[in-house]
Amino acid sequence: MQPREELTQLIGAALDAAIASGKLQMEKAPEVTLERPRDEGHGDWACTAAMRCAKEAKRNPREIAQDIVDALPENTLVNKVEIAGPGFINFYLNNNALQDVVSKVRSEKGDYGRGTVPEGKRKINIEYISANPTGPMHVGHGRWAALGSATANLMRHAGYDVFEEFYINDHGVQMDKFGLSIAARYLQQLGHEDAEVPEGGYNGLYVNDIAKEIIDRDGNKWENADEHERMVEFREYGYAYIMKMFRDITTRFGNHFERWQSEREMYIPSDEFNGQSPFDFCLGKLRDKGDIYDAEDAVWFRSSKYGDEKDRVVRKADGDYTYFASDVAYHYWKKMRGFDHLIDIWGADHHGYIARVAAVLSAMGYPGALEVMLGQLVNLFRDGKPVRMSKRTGEMITFEELIDEVGIDATRYYMLSRSSEQPIDFDIDVAKKQDASNPVYYDQYAHARICKLLRDASGHSGEENLDMDAVAAECIPSDVDLSVLTDPSEFALMRKMSEFGDLISLAARDRAPFRLTHYAQDLASLFHQFYTNCPVLKVEDENLKNARLALCDATRIVMSTTLGILGISSPQRM
Repeated sequence: MQPREELTQLIGAALDAAIASGKLQMEKAPEVTLERPRDEGHGDWACTAAMRCAKEAKRNPREIAQDIVDALPENTLVNKVEIAGPGFINFYLNNNALQDVVSKVRSEKGDYGRGTVPEGKRKINIEYISANPTGPMHVGHGRWAALGSATANLMRHAGYDVFEEFYINDHGVQMDKFGLSIAARYLQQLGHEDAEVPEGGYNGLYVNDIAKEIIDRDGNKWENADEHERMVEFREYGYAYIMKMFRDITTRFGNHFERWQSEREMYIPSDEFNGQSPFDFCLGKLRDKGDIYDAEDAVWFRSSKYGDEKDRVVRKADGDYTYFASDVAYHYWKKMRGFDHLIDIWGADHHGYIARVAAVLSAMGYPGALEVMLGQLVNLFRDGKPVRMSKRTGEMITFEELIDEVGIDATRYYMLSRSSEQPIDFDIDVAKKQDASNPVYYDQYAHARICKLLRDASGHSGEENLDMDAVAAECIPSDVDLSVLTDPSEFALMRKMSEFGDLISLAARDRAPFRLTHYAQDLASLFHQFYTNCPVLKVEDENLKNARLALCDATRIVMSTTLGILGISSPQRM
């Protein structure tokens, strides 16, 4: 149990005792909440329960605070309690409460901070990136890639059951235009200068590359072929080409999709849907409920009935399906596959789709099942100046080009450094710096510095790729005495590590992995301060040296766990 949890229980017991004794005239105690005092001189934790009881109890909050303090059960956690201001209760913990954090971290290792939440009993589906397979991923897709996997990792560490999914937008007019664009480039390379890319088609250099591959494979076989047959062949070849790019880049970036779901499957009959397509099956269910109707030669969903601003077309008068039609079937299918809660990560420009997709799930009997995280834009800079085009191709900078230049760790870190609701200004030159001005370097350097201390202490200075848990076990006695850790810099580190479990729980609840980048910065800063203020290997007292090595090792574990959740490596050397 974390010190915060234990203290919360103690205060809750004191409130219940004060109510039971009649000192506090209330039917039920308020929920106990704790916060860190801004000034560390005011204790480790502050509680405002007394002030929240005052109105109902009709008493002075300072008097209530004293009743709470008097009713605290005997414990070894709290060293001192002070009542301050209008009724704040400030708690000062015993030294061993923080020193025990070091032992807990080193015992639990990568499981430190892992939670078990009620929501963990529910299956969570996180769908993200979901790009059209008609061209390379852009930098915005890179943000969704980082945000999706970090959110999934964070929620798993908090105790949720999470499934990661990529939805492939491979159905509709844009795919045919992709095939026609490749055909135009194919014909141009065979000397047909009058061949033109269709309006709204794809002009990137990658289309030329795909056309050249087809020529290398088939020569002029398709030069005089039926136009539709050629389009279909080239569309499918280009589709496979782009999907390989998608799989390669996401694997390289550290994403682990458990399912790649094709939009096309929404319209293919399946035994799972009694011989119907998922779309027709879903449409039938909605029509039976009276939520589908025909008007103006089109098929409509009665989404206004469920909170949307107007009804939505699912099949147009010309027989084509709308983009929304696929969402109708896809989100219902996710529910049929056993997921209790659906999290989608969309670009902010898709905000208008939220109400209509949520309306479908409400109509199906699943209100509140959809949660959408909206991601804002990524603005690229180089040395403070906006960058919009690739030097190599003269076109947009792709996600792959960015990580080629900056690296995976820095790309992930910067993509996660702010809330998804805020745009990111990504300066390529800053992200490449190998010094303390680069936050990811600063955090990783703290980890590497600790690894060096442990290697030096255990006699493994020149060795590479070691099991650092084993190295730490070699040089730190199992019965290490942590009571000698009393320096303010040591307590600051221990206090920060004690916050990790709460951070995980709250950040997972709020879908806010960016908080872990801030935590890593704080932890690194406190470690570097400790390293400056408290000699480790050069201290004469052997007990103090061992205790400080244990503190360093615990910091290493928490830093590595934090970076690991973000999908960032923890190097042993830098």
